[in-house]
Amino acid sequence: MADSVEEVLQGSWDHDLAEALDSVGGDLDAEQDGIIQVRDLPPPQRAKLWMIALNVAGKGDSLSSWDGALDLPEQTLIHNRCQQLIDQLGLPVEDGRDLVADVEAVITFYCKSRNVTFTAELCWPHLLKPLLGLQLPRSDLYNCFYAIMNKYIPRDCVPKGRPFHLYRLLLQYHEPELCSFLDTKKITPDSYAMNWLGSLFSSRCLPEVTQALWDVYFQQADPFLIFFLMLIILVNAKDMILAQEGDSKEELIKMLEQSPALLEAEDIEDLFSLAQYYQSKTPLSLRKENQNLFGSSLVALKEEDMDLSQALCLPVSVPEILQANQLQPEGVRFFVVDCRPAEQYNAGHLSTAFHLDSDLMLHNPAEFALSVKSLLEAQKQSLESGSVASGEHLCFMGSGREEEDMYMNMVLAHFLQKNKEYVSIAKGGFMALQQHLADINVEGPDNVYVHWIVSTSGSHSSLSSVDGELNSTGDGKGVKSLVNKMTFALKSKSVNVKEKVISFIENTSTPVDRISFTLPWPEKGIPDRHVSSSDRVGKPYRGVKPVFSIGDEEEYDTDEIDSSSMSDDDRKEIVNIQTWINKPDVKHHIPCNEVKETGHMFPSHLLVTATHMYCLREIASRKGFAYIQSRQALSSVVKITSKKKHPELITFKFGNNNAAGVEIVAVERYLIPNAGDATKAIKQQIMKVLDALESS
Repeated sequence: MADSVEEVLQGSWDHDLAEALDSVGGDLDAEQDGIIQVRDLPPPQRAKLWMIALNVAGKGDSLSSWDGALDLPEQTLIHNRCQQLIDQLGLPVEDGRDLVADVEAVITFYCKSRNVTFTAELCWPHLLKPLLGLQLPRSDLYNCFYAIMNKYIPRDCVPKGRPFHLYRLLLQYHEPELCSFLDTKKITPDSYAMNWLGSLFSSRCLPEVTQALWDVYFQQADPFLIFFLMLIILVNAKDMILAQEGDSKEELIKMLEQSPALLEAEDIEDLFSLAQYYQSKTPLSLRKENQNLFGSSLVALKEEDMDLSQALCLPVSVPEILQANQLQPEGVRFFVVDCRPAEQYNAGHLSTAFHLDSDLMLHNPAEFALSVKSLLEAQKQSLESGSVASGEHLCFMGSGREEEDMYMNMVLAHFLQKNKEYVSIAKGGFMALQQHLADINVEGPDNVYVHWIVSTSGSHSSLSSVDGELNSTGDGKGVKSLVNKMTFALKSKSVNVKEKVISFIENTSTPVDRISFTLPWPEKGIPDRHVSSSDRVGKPYRGVKPVFSIGDEEEYDTDEIDSSSMSDDDRKEIVNIQTWINKPDVKHHIPCNEVKETGHMFPSHLLVTATHMYCLREIASRKGFAYIQSRQALSSVVKITSKKKHPELITFKFGNNNAAGVEIVAVERYLIPNAGDATKAIKQQIMKVLDALESS
């Protein structure tokens, strides 16, 4: 019922807009791509078009219930900003006085009705400026302002807000070189694009340019287009931006802020055409996962969906990945790269996925480089052949478990550092794929995805056949527990891979047979790292069970807190590396690489004193100097672990003992050559500290 009502309303809106456009006569041009450019409209006609497009035509007076009191605590600020706005228009005193009263009333009533506080940083006066040119009565002025704020200004449009993290991911997806340049300069989108987004460019563009832009923007009725318009502004200025490498951060921000001012009314058609092109080359997940940025929806955001600041690259949903390669060639098509360990891939994988074992990056860099080269060649061949697995867009798929996917994050960081465009990550990894296939009953007789999961042999891997003894769920759908099946599959032995070079197998007519991949897997075993039985494991300390240990890292660890959540800007102390190494209280110096959850690695130095362990991160631009990245008391080390496959990757967990047990407060990871000797030295020093504490 709701859908039918919405269709009627949409049809009415289209009809009204069509009539309004017809009344304009010869003053509009219809472009082939659907963009209608309206030129030289008199204010009454433009007012009619905008009000219809904003769906406020014929709406009543929202201010009728207001007593007109101008008594907000920030009322003086509101009045002064309104006066500044009207002064810019150069109107006669009497006209100007009336407009100041209208604008102040609109802003004041909006603040009261929405329970928000007006601040000097808000762009509302700029947003009202183009509306004043329409000569609207106060009630219509408010209705138009409210509609724009509600539909086109995103939530959280504040410093470090979600719209700006989303915009950075979009920039990285299409222009990784430019994004990397700005990241290096520590220039975030909110530092230059706050007014772009908050005023829909009216704060930077000439009035006639803003009117031409809003003509098309409101006609398109797509609030997400603003992100692509912002993207085109930056893409257009890319060469100029990169040429200013020697400029200061402040100079670059000022230049970026002013870049929309270069737009002319004649540029608007091309601006929207390019924006729509880039939008067509962007995964739909960007829009679907962030719909609640716009509109009046009060649906709460999931915690994991809110923090886009921690996203390494653009996340793409599993349903979109499955559907995308069934579309026409001009749509977004993904070349899926499965980065899970070989035994997991062999047990079951998306039939069109290329296997790139992320473990290779650490223990066999040469093999990894060969695999990446083969991956890019395979992608090229698939595009040329028109394979169902082909796609310009690389989408990396992990297991969906944070600890395991740390290695995939390193691979992602590698591609991003190479300025590879169209790089994304499958949201939720293979676990999300399993869950989605269970939700849509992949084993149903009519399901189009029934052949999409295969084993390494290339055979159809009916998900129910992975573990034939599993019972159906009690919901009557006959869908077996895919999580249990995967648990079973993870226990199976890894298949021996015969070839040392990736082979890109022939294309046939069905998805499951079109593509199969094998990847070189090192045959030499890496011995497990053990602690000698004679090693001291520590005595009970102050009635608390000993928690310090050295051993293999658990496969699934849920108590981890990554100290990388601290901002690098918070670590400002710079020291001379050699001076610190030569300090008399430094007992051990361990060259290493600090490894972040994102996969980024930083050349560093661990310095161990009698009581503390310091991490000094080298500063690339200042040879011989480093930041003091962390300072941890040895007495707070509760566990040192390593991976069986990567004994050189060491994880330190720091915590506090209390009545409830051990509280982990920080986790640090390092890639340490000769890690066995290093951890032995650190352990011995920790034992001395614990002995001293116990005897005190």
